[in-house]
Amino acid sequence: MMTWAPQDTDATNKPGMPAMARAYAKWINSHGGINGRRLEVLTCNDHNDGVGAAKCARRAATEDVVAVVGSYSQFGDSYLAPLEGAGIPYIGGYGVTNDEFTGGMSYPVNGGQPALLAGLGRALAESCGNVALVRPDSIAGDQLPAMLDAGLKAGGHAEAGDQLAADDATEYGGQAEQALRYATKGATRKGCVVPALGDRTDTFMDSFRRARENFPAVRTATVLGSVDQTVINATGGASGPYEGAYITGWYPVASDPRWDPMKKVINEEAFGDNRIDPADAGVQTTWIAYTVLKAVLERIGDGEVSADTVRRTLNDGLRVSTGGLTPTLHWPYESKLAAVGFPRLVNADVTLQVVQGGKLVAARKGIGGAHGVADMTATLEHADVP
Repeated sequence: MMTWAPQDTDATNKPGMPAMARAYAKWINSHGGINGRRLEVLTCNDHNDGVGAAKCARRAATEDVVAVVGSYSQFGDSYLAPLEGAGIPYIGGYGVTNDEFTGGMSYPVNGGQPALLAGLGRALAESCGNVALVRPDSIAGDQLPAMLDAGLKAGGHAEAGDQLAADDATEYGGQAEQALRYATKGATRKGCVVPALGDRTDTFMDSFRRARENFPAVRTATVLGSVDQTVINATGGASGPYEGAYITGWYPVASDPRWDPMKKVINEEAFGDNRIDPADAGVQTTWIAYTVLKAVLERIGDGEVSADTVRRTLNDGLRVSTGGLTPTLHWPYESKLAAVGFPRLVNADVTLQVVQGGKLVAARKGIGGAHGVADMTATLEHADVP
């Protein structure tokens, strides 16, 4: 199998994902393998560009990889076609592109940006005045307002102000001031600013921190994929711009005991490897994806292991427990969200987290459901997707 992610680039880097894959394989192999078979994990650096993503996919086909597992790439249009041509399933992508929720050979383990934004809208509806969404001026960015607005409307709130921004800018002073003006205009409740600019969210927040001094107080909120614990650490922790921000995530917070099996593997096989942060959403996604792969291989048993048999097993009603980190996962031919363009989106659960003392912790006031978990399927079913 193969795991890929961008590394050593000037933009998004996810070195913990291939490192987690290798640690998982070492742990499995040190405990006798799966049905006596050893796991061999190949890794690839997509360099955060379409050419690199396509090269990784072609290498997977050349190397007879049986699945690409727990990976990150923003270039679904570059890697999915080569994988589909070779019949290789894509298990547990990061959820960074909508392509992952449409491709017939994609088996996502989370709800990607659609679920996160719907959940964030639902969480902010009760407490926010005006909500300003700052998002990329791109085809992918055009789909974000519908997701946030679906959650806001479900909570009885008006639509967010949709503010476009270049996704390759070096500063966002003008956009920050515009968002603040909208969020504070005629407000009887504290307004909220939601940057959803992916790896440029940090750049926006740097401009925002300077601009907000001239405006009434607002709350900030965003989603995993734009911000995670590694980003919070790198921007100053408790003294950084994210302190107090609401963030929606796919999984329980890193301190939750349901992550203990993953942490045990990291301690046994990758102690001291600072690429692997148990609080990183990419590392967590890779863990869950390999949990799915393990269930597939156990179902295959002594039979032939190939891309075809892995795919057939996934398509044949396999249900995978992830120890409570997600709902039981399975991938029917079309999910409940096929009508809004996401036929492969099978897990729309989100959790609400808040940055306190520089750490992502579970928000005391959840967004519904047990343990602060909410299923956004019904909300997304009513999204006005362009």
